[in-house]
Amino acid sequence: MATTTPKSAEAVETVTHAARIEHVSKSFPAPGTPGGQQLVLDDITLDVAPGEFVTLLGASGCGKSTLLNLAAGLDLPSAGSIATDGRPALMFQEHALFPWLTAGKNIELALKLRGVAAQERRAEAERLLDLVRLSGAHGKRVHELSGGMRQRVALARALAQDSRLLLMDEPFAALDAITRDVLHDELTRIWQETGVSVLFVTHNVREAVRLAERVVLMSSRPGRVAREWTVDLPRPRRLEDTAVAELSTEITEELRGEIRRHGRH
Repeated sequence: MATTTPKSAEAVETVTHAARIEHVSKSFPAPGTPGGQQLVLDDITLDVAPGEFVTLLGASGCGKSTLLNLAAGLDLPSAGSIATDGRPALMFQEHALFPWLTAGKNIELALKLRGVAAQERRAEAERLLDLVRLSGAHGKRVHELSGGMRQRVALARALAQDSRLLLMDEPFAALDAITRDVLHDELTRIWQETGVSVLFVTHNVREAVRLAERVVLMSSRPGRVAREWTVDLPRPRRLEDTAVAELSTEITEELRGEIRRHGRH
């Protein structure tokens, strides 16, 4: 299993969870039912340890993205509590870069919001672009970048927030298979180099197994934690590895069972 390096000895002594989600439920108004509520998440309890990489799997509509939004502080749970080690950084399926800014200026904006002094922002943006292997792209506009390059800039911008927890909502789903494969490697490398904690939402089982130390499967509507797997496979991993394929098959069967159970209700 890959090892990670915490940011400091003090962090090891004082921080026991990058995220702690305790008995969280979330309801939304039910369409077409005045005063009615639709339960989307039901009594979710989930911890992410410092430096841990956790993937969150489940069928479409099970509440994965809702849970990530709650962890990011974009919405409030209907019940339960969420605590994170500092303010998390959130990365979406769409890059959400500002098209009127260059790649470097998108990152510098995050640094400015974090309070980094103006004279330090350019060098830090260059360092982060180098970390995601986009050296020399500081002055490029968004339209000049490929889809994979845009997601690298979005990742660098997320890292610019200096968060201890990175929340990723299917960030590679819109990319072609080869680009996605390359970015799996890059994300793994960056996770190992920085020691950041990652909570990664996906519906792709092999992606979940390739990336994670732990895979969490959510049930379908309302979302609950159905089962967890510790992924104790050596790195680097490939999607086509036999061990990755075998564990993916096991998880897929569980996922299908959850979908069938939902279909009977």
